[in-house]
Amino acid sequence: MNQSGKKYFIVNKPYGVLSQFTDKNGRPVLSGLYKFPKDVYPVGRLDFDSEGLLLLTNDKTLTDYLLNPKNRHEREYYVQVENIPVGNDLKKLRDGIILKEGKTLPAKVKIIDCPDFQARVPQVRQRKNIPTCWLSLTLTEGRNRQVRRMTAAIGFPTLRLVRVRIKNIALGDLRSGEVRKLLGSEIESLKKYPPPERRIKF
Repeated sequence: MNQSGKKYFIVNKPYGVLSQFTDKNGRPVLSGLYKFPKDVYPVGRLDFDSEGLLLLTNDKTLTDYLLNPKNRHEREYYVQVENIPVGNDLKKLRDGIILKEGKTLPAKVKIIDCPDFQARVPQVRQRKNIPTCWLSLTLTEGRNRQVRRMTAAIGFPTLRLVRVRIKNIALGDLRSGEVRKLLGSEIESLKKYPPPERRIKF
């Protein structure tokens, strides 16, 4: 915690944990990972079946900035997909995919080596005769289940999805289920907002 009373945490959210503190159906939630202060809340969310970097804070100014779609900060995901996309498939993601609510913004995407992640529990189901590969996919918007819908739209279903970066904050070597406080330098970097005249406008 800093002198202003602001608190900043990141968690490597495991598969099968909700991005909230309570659940009426008794499913695993964030409070089972760490004793967070009562005034701290997640900035956005990760789906129940997604993993990776989740930021929590009581800094309302930062939360508003990160959740405002006009600011278009980067979110990077490592995505295991079924089969292996080729150049034209990746180009479709870079150009934008038409979803039911409209076309997505251009994304950064490339094929990467298999990341050194812990094995997921439960394990990812794979078909013996169909290869898989990993993509780095960077978005500047946050629609509902966007990554999964984008890869499905080009014929490569997502098998595993791990968010590894929000703006300048990276997951690093934080293991599944672990929580840590942000360093002062990380907080300052995260709060470096672009001047209003330089922000991308709709």
